[in-house]
Amino acid sequence: MKYLFFLFLLAISALTKAQPSHKDFDLLLKKHVDDKGGVNYKAFKNDTDILNDYLVEMMLEPPSRDWSDDEKLAYWINVYNALTIQLVLKYYPIKSIKDIGSSIQIPFVNTPWDVKCFEVKDGEELSLNNIEHGIIRKDFEEPRIHFALVCAAVSCPKLLNEAYDPARLNAQLTTQTKGFLANTSKNKISIDRLELSKLFSWYGGDFRKNGTLVDFLNPYTSVKIDSKAKTSFLDYDWNLNEQ
Repeated sequence: MKYLFFLFLLAISALTKAQPSHKDFDLLLKKHVDDKGGVNYKAFKNDTDILNDYLVEMMLEPPSRDWSDDEKLAYWINVYNALTIQLVLKYYPIKSIKDIGSSIQIPFVNTPWDVKCFEVKDGEELSLNNIEHGIIRKDFEEPRIHFALVCAAVSCPKLLNEAYDPARLNAQLTTQTKGFLANTSKNKISIDRLELSKLFSWYGGDFRKNGTLVDFLNPYTSVKIDSKAKTSFLDYDWNLNEQ
């Protein structure tokens, strides 16, 4: 009887895939990213092996069907951010991530977001674009991911100096959204006028799925924006988000 119970536990264990730990990535972010999202890439290069090992672990333990949506989303945000940092470190020193694929020639690659950098099942390789648009935006109805995914530029939302945690994911995304909107170098918000990051132009549809853009913004701002507020978009600074 005990033997049968043991076999039952083994079967349950096989069906329920354990989640990989994001602890190593969390420690790297705490070590090399400041409170404003600035990255010390020069020092980060000394820990490239730790970052690479973390990403290998993520490749070996991808999300499974028994994971919750928050567990899957936190996994993919962390992977995306780690891959972006890895890509910058590979070509560092550079002035902008956009130098990768343009001034730094890579065959069959036009932008850094098209570089194949993450292998999944059956040997398929994914780019950052594949992960963002083919997985995160496609599978999750969560516009706040645009304030969590790092693009390694000054005008991007700041890189959080901790890994995303499934147990705190909603709070982390809310904090990131509020912080980005409150940053007057990236968004200027008043009752009747909006000067917004181009993120709100590039991904406009994501922010209007449940109403207007103002409907999305109001819960995260300190002012009550008028529904008829005039909107324009600020220039985007692609210089590297370096300390």
